[in-house]
Amino acid sequence: MSVLSLNVGSSSLKFGIYRVDDGETHAIAEGEIDVRGEHRQLRYRQDGKAVTQALTGDSDAAALDALQQLAGDAPIDAVAHRIVHGGPWLREHCLIDEAVTKKIEAAASFAPLHVPAALAWLRHATKALPRARQVACFDTAFHRDLPDTARVLPLPHELLAKGVQRYGFHGLSCESILAQMENVPARLIIAHLGSGASLTAVRDGRSIDTSMGMTPTGGIIMGTRPGDLDPGVLLFLLREGHTDTRELEDLLEHRSGLRGISGLSADVRELSEAKGNPLAALALEQFALSVARQAAGMAVVLGGIDLLVCTGGIGEHDAAIRERIGAHLAPCFPTLPLRVLPSQENRIMAIHAARLAH
Repeated sequence: MSVLSLNVGSSSLKFGIYRVDDGETHAIAEGEIDVRGEHRQLRYRQDGKAVTQALTGDSDAAALDALQQLAGDAPIDAVAHRIVHGGPWLREHCLIDEAVTKKIEAAASFAPLHVPAALAWLRHATKALPRARQVACFDTAFHRDLPDTARVLPLPHELLAKGVQRYGFHGLSCESILAQMENVPARLIIAHLGSGASLTAVRDGRSIDTSMGMTPTGGIIMGTRPGDLDPGVLLFLLREGHTDTRELEDLLEHRSGLRGISGLSADVRELSEAKGNPLAALALEQFALSVARQAAGMAVVLGGIDLLVCTGGIGEHDAAIRERIGAHLAPCFPTLPLRVLPSQENRIMAIHAARLAH
């Protein structure tokens, strides 16, 4: 079965085209499309070679045409869509029909930075590939069985009926990490560190705690998101007229985190290069400390840590950040092993899509 995986971000579309046979994936091409501006580029690896090509059109339809050409002669049988949040209604990977689409649309308010963009590409893919089965792969699915100690938030219990609870995210990344490990330790922490970042405590292969909460805005410090924050700060800003709800959403989603602390950038590479800039140094130190603090807290939940796995763009490629995190944890966990593994969300999505569309 040929599967196209679409992983939509705020500025790029990561994709993978695979042949899936008995749960094994063979990559035909993997890469990303810059979806900003007029001059879109398609960057991918195929047969071991890195290729960059300009897209002839600036529409999403033109991008999908280019992906179909990469697939070659084999028609695409299924399209897997990464859906960050399905709300309380959708917690299992599933085939997409009209009813599922409506539930995803209803969940957009839980993750307005992510879900509307994924829905747009779902519509494009449905039109461009009418014979392919469309499959939703939810980032929250891995955390669907969180124990109540993690799932229930310290708010009036009746709010649970309105969907107010901890959902957890980066679940597809967590699934891909477990799939790559021959022996999964009993007490594992997965740190997905990228522009969006979270930690997940995994006991015997199951998520039992995770840093993000009801939305992908909470948890540790991120590129442009603050992570956990005193809610009184938000009430103060609203009460004193320093912001309104629309401006507050923009502040929390786009102007906080590393960018807010540094006043410079959300990119750890740019911050690392800003030698002599005290706010850039502060942002990097606060980020590493927030990761280590969260990991140490999860050791309490797990009863210790056997292994910490770093993944995501920062986790995989920034050795200096990993060293900072390790240094913070060393006094309490002097023998803690730290391992680096790539996040393979698109491959996991392709496996789920092949299973569901078969």
